[in-house]
Amino acid sequence: MIHRFAHRVVIITGAASGIGLATAKRFGSEGASVVLVDRDADKIRKAEEDVKSVGARHTLAQVCDIKNPEEIQAAFASTMENFGQVNVIVNNAGLMIFKPLVEHTVEDWHDILNVDLVGAFLFIQQGFLHMKPGSAIVNVSSIHAEETTPLVASYAAAKAALISLTRSAALEGKALGIRVNAILPGAIDTPMLWENPNIKAGLETIQTGDVGQPEDVAAAIAYLASDDSKFIQGASLHVDGGRLAAL
Repeated sequence: MIHRFAHRVVIITGAASGIGLATAKRFGSEGASVVLVDRDADKIRKAEEDVKSVGARHTLAQVCDIKNPEEIQAAFASTMENFGQVNVIVNNAGLMIFKPLVEHTVEDWHDILNVDLVGAFLFIQQGFLHMKPGSAIVNVSSIHAEETTPLVASYAAAKAALISLTRSAALEGKALGIRVNAILPGAIDTPMLWENPNIKAGLETIQTGDVGQPEDVAAAIAYLASDDSKFIQGASLHVDGGRLAAL
């Protein structure tokens, strides 16, 4: 494995499982110091051990509720105190609910937006305040930002807004020497996919070849965070096995 991230510090939100954990392991295997951020204390400590086992230079498990701005600031401050720098931020934490629009409450919208959009904004803001030129931010959106299904209006809207935030942050980040890009995962083999009631009820069908692994997404994130993509700014990369390309 090439150590593209030796001597770099990477913060990953929602790092206790799924895409977040696979991403943490990918960066760790490439020599990064990895800060795992998640609200589940038990899972995040177990995840930290997994990341250590693949060769991460250093690790830090940071319990943080992404809906709480003070906890986000504390997580970033702890990272700076322990490592003195942040080179990569991966905004992966996500929340999804399944309800018809007529059953959505204002609280539902606030919960989704605070996790899927505002949390990312707050980490971007901290990044812009502390990251040096050559750093990178990768936002994990979703193909639901472009094409969606019933019952996930708040999630789809938040992920679409995250794409817009990525473009705006890329414009401002360019002057700071910070790249900001997004990925749009498709159907990925995680609990969020299989717990989807649309899939359980057969309202949405997925071909076996259209289901990717968390490691597939992690590889794309690592690419966008690396110097291999140094001329990519404000992009949205589909990681969906060509699902949206089908007629």
